[in-house]
Amino acid sequence: MASLKEVKSKINGVKKTKQITKAMNMVAASKLRGAQTAMESFHPYAEKFAEVLGNIAGKAGDEVSPLLIAREEVKNVHIVLLTSDRGLCGGFNTNLLEKAESFMEEKVNAGADVSFTAFGKKGRDWCRREKLSIVDEYINVVGGKFGFNTASTSAQKIIDAFLNNEYDEVHVVYARFMSMASQPPVVQQLLPIPVIETAESQEQVAEEEKGYLPEHICEPSPDALLDEMLPRNVYVQLYNALLETSTSEHASRMKAMDNATKACDDMIESLTLAYNKARQAAITMELMDIVGGAEALRG
Repeated sequence: MASLKEVKSKINGVKKTKQITKAMNMVAASKLRGAQTAMESFHPYAEKFAEVLGNIAGKAGDEVSPLLIAREEVKNVHIVLLTSDRGLCGGFNTNLLEKAESFMEEKVNAGADVSFTAFGKKGRDWCRREKLSIVDEYINVVGGKFGFNTASTSAQKIIDAFLNNEYDEVHVVYARFMSMASQPPVVQQLLPIPVIETAESQEQVAEEEKGYLPEHICEPSPDALLDEMLPRNVYVQLYNALLETSTSEHASRMKAMDNATKACDDMIESLTLAYNKARQAAITMELMDIVGGAEALRG
């Protein structure tokens, strides 16, 4: 059995760990509120942007933007991998990396070359360990403060490479924030831009659900607006993925630190019980020595 000093030292160590995990839980909760507010504030804009874009796409001419055309043969696939810069957030990064790895293997088995743009140290370090091609990397973005320009700058590089036939497909791997308990990793295609709902299909849905569809008057022409809005759609999708991942990271860290704090409480309770047993054993030994000594003197 461990000595009283050893058990007491372990109890003090666990109590200090508990203080750290509790503080990290509070910090994560504070950051989560800000990240969740930013995410929820951006959702209406993203939804309205998609609605307007679909309406304009239905009015555009027969000339299709190259950002909408799927390549006949997919040889080069680019993956934008969003992870955190720090750990201590449970299985958050592990789930994202496993999702990226399985998707990469699927594309490699289909005969495509895969390259990465890494947001976050965890994703970048994983790419380096696996000796994967990293085209670009962004550190200290996810989980921190970032603006729309961060997404637009990165997305514009990707769009230019796609138009120059360096990539045949572009996908983003990120964590979708469903709730405090669920942040599943998902893969979303960025380029070529998935088929946009036509005005006719939107009109049919609107007639069934609302009975009215607002008419968008285009100035300049729908084709000119579409050429301007399609790249912005990629910006919006990437920025939304960054907001979702940032919120998911803080939620995962908050949950992980809460579980760690509860585990510390359990360890303290167990160690306190062990300490009391060790102290009782020491007292019993001392009493036996005293009684033995008294008997020896009496004899």
